[in-house]
Amino acid sequence: MTSEVVIDVQQKEISIALLEDKKLVEYQSETREVSFSVGNVYVAKVKKLMPGLNACFVDVGFERDAFLHYLDLGSQFDSYAKYLKQVQSDRKKLYPFAKASRLPDLKKDGSVQTTLTSGQEVLVQIVKEPISTKGPRLTCELSFAGRYLILIPFNDKVSVSSKIKSGEERARLKQLIHSIKPKNCGVIVRTVAEGKRVAELDAELKTLTKYWEEAIEKVQKSQKRPHLVFEETSRAVALLRDLFNPTYENIYVNDEDVFKEVRHYVSMIAPDKVDIVKLYSGKVPIFDNFNITKQIKSSFGKAVNYKHGAYLIIEHTEALHVVDVNSGNRTRSEKGQEANALEVNLGAADELARQLRLRDMGGIIVVDFIDMNLAEDRQMLYERMCKNMQKDRARHNILPLSKFGLMQITRQRVRPAMDLSVDETCPTCFGKGKIKSSILFTDQLERKIDRLVNKIGVKKFYLHVHPYVAAYINKGFVSLKRQWQLKYGFGLHIVPSQKLAFLQYEFYDAKKQFIDMKEEIETK
Repeated sequence: MTSEVVIDVQQKEISIALLEDKKLVEYQSETREVSFSVGNVYVAKVKKLMPGLNACFVDVGFERDAFLHYLDLGSQFDSYAKYLKQVQSDRKKLYPFAKASRLPDLKKDGSVQTTLTSGQEVLVQIVKEPISTKGPRLTCELSFAGRYLILIPFNDKVSVSSKIKSGEERARLKQLIHSIKPKNCGVIVRTVAEGKRVAELDAELKTLTKYWEEAIEKVQKSQKRPHLVFEETSRAVALLRDLFNPTYENIYVNDEDVFKEVRHYVSMIAPDKVDIVKLYSGKVPIFDNFNITKQIKSSFGKAVNYKHGAYLIIEHTEALHVVDVNSGNRTRSEKGQEANALEVNLGAADELARQLRLRDMGGIIVVDFIDMNLAEDRQMLYERMCKNMQKDRARHNILPLSKFGLMQITRQRVRPAMDLSVDETCPTCFGKGKIKSSILFTDQLERKIDRLVNKIGVKKFYLHVHPYVAAYINKGFVSLKRQWQLKYGFGLHIVPSQKLAFLQYEFYDAKKQFIDMKEEIETK
């Protein structure tokens, strides 16, 4: 299996697609104004204590206050609180972390009332983004994750991933990390550190230690609360950090700044793989070029088709996700109804495992498979689902089919589910139910071009239109495109874009910056 990452950087948002054997399996998209908040560390104030929940609310600058439970304060909360006071006591000279004292562990059966006070300053890290009506979830047990190691301040343990089975290798890594780790810090060794040399691990450990030291310096110098003291790496780099593996053949990026950022990161973690990072400069939109746009439009939405006419219906509710498996109009198997049901269900298990990763669905997922009478068929379906979910990085638990034919799955929820709307609003009537004559669409485009060239003064630009419209504009001996170029100049370029609706259009200047030429009331 080969994997490729495609990063589409637009003016307002950045989207990342992971392809396995050219098939879309993971997709992330976020606006560029919103920072990637999971992993961010803030110095913030306790806003309100909730004794009934044994928790408190903390203001970290989000619309809704963040939630911090007593058990998430961490065993070394008292050590953090004391060091925070020592750091803030002198704004000029930083109190050395190596001299910080480790206090006894916090009692697990304690109360938030006796530990915190309203208005108290705390160092917190976001572990779960705001989801629906809930604010972010916080922890006071800070951690700084790298490719091979995770640094945990005020902890003295060295833990090795349980996925590293060799006793000899586990002992080597433990001994090695004990010899290089800084004082007052614990380290978790990740699975990918297996077989790595001390120089690589030491370099990353120094980088993570620097992150922690810089965060403390910001705490000391800043008086604004809440204040961001450590920001997680960009979405592109964060995804690569957790996903990167030797099977990656290519990482394509269509923005030079992000390309340099990703290339720099890959050069640090895998110098021999730095050439797989490539800058995409084609005229066709990057997602169209790799057939991702079409896969997004066919994979999101309420109904998802898979092989032989069968389909899934996926419904999202506040409490859970419900999936219904339908055989559709597929041809019945000659082996009978039971064999047909098994075949449809196995195909649904394959597609559902992909959908869970693709949409990042979390919480409780209930799947209504087609009823099967044979116990061995139900067991085969359960084993198939478990096997498919092995590629999923999120923690999950799968229960066998119940007597009602329902499968229950729980999956770790860190971010809101990716629920893209693939329904298209008519760009001509703006969703009001009527459109202007489509045959006049090219006349409307020509008026826009005339205005852009002769009134606004933009001589070189790109007009993105639906592929069918692009084919119409380019057809013929003296095509409409050629007529426009002779009339308005050869700076006009037509670009087919699969993400656009049939009568939708977008203008971009020579620097690929969007030009807004839309008007709800088009004048003649």
